[in-house]
Amino acid sequence: MKAIAYERFGNADVLELTEVPDAHPGSDSVLVEVKAASLNPVDYKVRQGYLKGLIDTVFPVIPAWDVSGVVVKTGLDTPEFKVGDEILAYARKDVISGGTLAELVEVPVRTAVHKPRELSFEEAAALPLAGLTALQTVRRADVSAGQTVLVHAAAGGVGSFATQLAILAGARVIGTASEPNHEYLRTLGAEPVAYGEGLVESARALAPEGFDVILDFVGQAALETVPALLREGGVVASITDSRARDVYGGQYIWVRPDRANLAELAGLAARGSLKIEIAEVFDLPDTAEAYRKLETGHVRGKIVVRI
Repeated sequence: MKAIAYERFGNADVLELTEVPDAHPGSDSVLVEVKAASLNPVDYKVRQGYLKGLIDTVFPVIPAWDVSGVVVKTGLDTPEFKVGDEILAYARKDVISGGTLAELVEVPVRTAVHKPRELSFEEAAALPLAGLTALQTVRRADVSAGQTVLVHAAAGGVGSFATQLAILAGARVIGTASEPNHEYLRTLGAEPVAYGEGLVESARALAPEGFDVILDFVGQAALETVPALLREGGVVASITDSRARDVYGGQYIWVRPDRANLAELAGLAARGSLKIEIAEVFDLPDTAEAYRKLETGHVRGKIVVRI
């Protein structure tokens, strides 16, 4: 089968379109003909070697964990699915090797749900990792009605989902983003502020009493503003910076596969309650170019690769 793979850690230049042995299902997995996969920053952090010691890597590596496609073969004990079912999944495994940027992928049943017919394969592939990260962050931070929430990187793949989920929970959301993305945040129901110099003053002007919750999806300097912006008794949660937990007593989150959470997100998207923003769709041979665009850090929504 055709796949994107790399044989060593490095930049996007190590990615190659190549032939690899066909995947096959394990006892509690299904074999999926991949229609689309989406890219996430964790993919290139893995490729650059930053997760060594956290997750074992077996070369050659086929990157990516998000997938949508059609079941073509079932394992020995997979009553949840049958051949021909359309699915989406956050197909993360215990070892980094056989990812989703391929014509076929083994998908553990515990990571997959049926794809709603209202969603295209591209939309479905864009949802799992970013949507689950957003939902689990919002839930761990206990976002609730009447709160004022600051979302850092609110126009990004995870941030745009978190913004919408916090609003659905009844919170008022103020989101940091570059000026070109401010109108987009308004369409999601958020109030935008520019990140960078003057952020504290701009955010305080909108929320003089501070924030009940700060959700961080960018790290670095964003966490340094917490003492100036978080009200007493407030909660900070981050997916990028352990200081949220270790310094500020909040939550540091590493997303988990969760079928119930994913089904909930798919249902919200199918009903039109959760917007899936796709920045661009690439074809499989252009995957390296897709990752280079993602690595600029200036992508609104998700980048999808069509197989």
